[in-house]
Amino acid sequence: MSTEASNNSTLAPHSEVEPSLVLDSVSCERGERLLVADLSLHLVAGQGVRIEGPNGSGKTTLLRVLAGLSQQYSGTVHWCGKDIRQSRSSLAEDTLYIGHLAGVKALLSPLENLSWWASLHISSGDAVSKAKLLAALSQVGLERFANTPCHQLSAGQQRRIALARLYLSEHRLWILDEPFTAIDATGVELLEHRIAEHLKKGNMAIVTTHQAMQIDGFTRCPLTSASSEEEAS
Repeated sequence: MSTEASNNSTLAPHSEVEPSLVLDSVSCERGERLLVADLSLHLVAGQGVRIEGPNGSGKTTLLRVLAGLSQQYSGTVHWCGKDIRQSRSSLAEDTLYIGHLAGVKALLSPLENLSWWASLHISSGDAVSKAKLLAALSQVGLERFANTPCHQLSAGQQRRIALARLYLSEHRLWILDEPFTAIDATGVELLEHRIAEHLKKGNMAIVTTHQAMQIDGFTRCPLTSASSEEEAS
């Protein structure tokens, strides 16, 4: 299976090496089940890919491989010309991965969670200002809950805290697993616009979603279900 995007954009100003992601005959397993077989894919700056397939087709498993979180695959994956098995630190530095779990601390507020994340993942010399953090929360409809402990928020609201990171991120590669889940129509439109801006800067995005996407520069990569069992989240 092979797919290749064709849109080109200006390289992000902070990048010294043009980003590229190359998968060569990648196969993924979970347990003893083959989920993805011989997948080849080539993306360059300004391109995105939508991974499609029913539950059980291996979408989440594949994303975890591409984010460097799983070594359970055969074939090769190269990020910026380097095999990710030998350059995991470089991949991690360039990648923002948002999976099924929100990844927020229940006792902290959305503002505190976002500030903590930014302190670890934003490379700017100065700390991200409170105004920028609130603006990011506003983009996902959470500004009025900024100081509410997260354990008092719904699962959907906690999910949106994770998505607020997209409005602060400087990472060149975004890997997003069902980012539109629990987001209303307005939120979907804003998120699509943010992803489109990311690509226009010469960055890249890999997304799984059942939501129809209206973003230039995206190609489709269908996966065939290898099992009737639902893919674990």
